[in-house]
Amino acid sequence: MKPGLILRACALAGYGMLLAPAVVVFVVSFSAGQYLTFPPPGLSLRWYEALLGNGQLMLALQHSLVLAALVAALALAVGGPAAYAIARLRFPGRGVVATVLAAPLLLPTLVLGVALLLAFQPLRLVATWPGLVLAHSLVAIPFAVRIMVTAFSAVPEELEQAAWTLGATRWRAALRVTLPIAAPGAIAAAALAFLVSFDETVISLFVVGPRLNTLPVEMFRYAESRSDPMVAALAVSLIAVALAVVLLVERLVGFQRALGRE
Repeated sequence: MKPGLILRACALAGYGMLLAPAVVVFVVSFSAGQYLTFPPPGLSLRWYEALLGNGQLMLALQHSLVLAALVAALALAVGGPAAYAIARLRFPGRGVVATVLAAPLLLPTLVLGVALLLAFQPLRLVATWPGLVLAHSLVAIPFAVRIMVTAFSAVPEELEQAAWTLGATRWRAALRVTLPIAAPGAIAAAALAFLVSFDETVISLFVVGPRLNTLPVEMFRYAESRSDPMVAALAVSLIAVALAVVLLVERLVGFQRALGRE
């Protein structure tokens, strides 16, 4: 059944409301003026040039890229086995494990940030790479587990059972049969974990320091004291990074295959 004209109009209106702020930010990022005004008084690339020449923001960008890559790797290393256990194994407390892994998504990030600060302070993990990786992984791993559970569940169990009958152990069958088929889901999980870490702001505000900062936090602090269009240029750059990661996943594996729906 094809959607009617009214339903299509409502869908277009919804898309318009969602995309309108991004369009405004995109236009303002090319402003030639000194302040955030819309419409801009003129068009220029001056604020992108200023962004590239801002050493503090570029250093924060490097920190965010490295941090996001480490979080994505940890999310796969921890979330992969956990997702396989939830999707394939039958053991007491399986539902509890799944609930605990999803619990960070149910709590406000402000609460998580305060809790992490209180927990990390005695351990001297505040403003350190291990502390940032652990803090971001707390919210990235649940997303990775959710996607990989779907990917593992889409692989027929009969394939593993066939490998068992041919002499493979459960571990070898999972490693040689299930994991390669579910690899698109792992790629999608890593991409999502990367984006979650790269965009995380609230938790980062509690665990970063003056010498170790992330790009979203630096952007937040910059916007507190200035109102020039470089903030818009930085926002467009962040959107471009997220879009590039999404397009890369779509190009490599496709979202339907990554989620195990083909």
